[in-house]
This record gives sequence, C-alpha cells and structure tokens, in this order.
Amino acid sequence: MARRRRYELTDEQFERIEEALPEVDGRGRPYEDHRKVVNGIFWVLRSGAPWRGLPERYGSWRAAHDRFRRWAEDGTLQSAAWKLQGELDAEGHIDWEQLGAHSTTIRASRSAAGGPTDDKKGTEPAEKTTE
Repeated sequence: MARRRRYELTDEQFERIEEALPEVDGRGRPYEDHRKVVNGIFWVLRSGAPWRGLPERYGSWRAAHDRFRRWAEDGTLQSAAWKLQGELDAEGHIDWEQLGAHSTTIRASRSAAGGPTDDKKGTEPAEKTTE
C-alpha cells in the first residue's frame, strides 16, 4: 500500500468527486492526470504556498493553476462540492445545525452602524465627549 502524503486525497475521497470532473478526450497536448492535479491543487490551498512552490510530483504548477482557475470559472468545482455534499448528507455525515453563521460572530465596521469613520478621505472623526 502506497503511503498517502499530507493534503492528498485517499482513493475513496477521489472516487467521490471523480465523476464531477471533466472527461479527458485525448485531443491536443497530453492532459495531466486529474488525481495528480487535484492533489496538487489541495497541496497549494492547504499549505498556503504559492503556485510556483508546488512540488514536481504534482506536475507543472502552471497546469494545476490553469485547471483550478478553469474549473472555478466553469462550475466544475461547485459541481463536485454539491455532489460530495449531497452524498455526505444522504449518509448522515453533515450536521446542519453546526453550519450556520451567527451575526454575533461577525464584526461590522463603525460606519456600518451609521457611525463616523476615521479615514483620510475627508470624513471627520466623531467629537470627543470627555475632556
């Protein structure tokens, strides 16, 4: 059994999203294997490294970046996420009570509540009430 590297998908995880990824038609330049590229995308996203820092085992950083951008723009990533979410929900693995965002955890700026701003665009700060 091959050792799974940090941030890489297991066989089961990749099988869950594989159908949502586009077919490789074989025309043009040889296409990098989806699994290798997906693992490279996850490596960059999870490690916080720049695309150019992608290890060679994942193929060209440019191919991974281009595919990530293309899939984000054409809805492939969203489709894969929805497919995975639907399966996990049907299996009872999603606790919807834990996924809500509460307004008490989101801090709004003072100007959002009608208060003055202290920016340098000509707006004056609020008057001081104490001396």
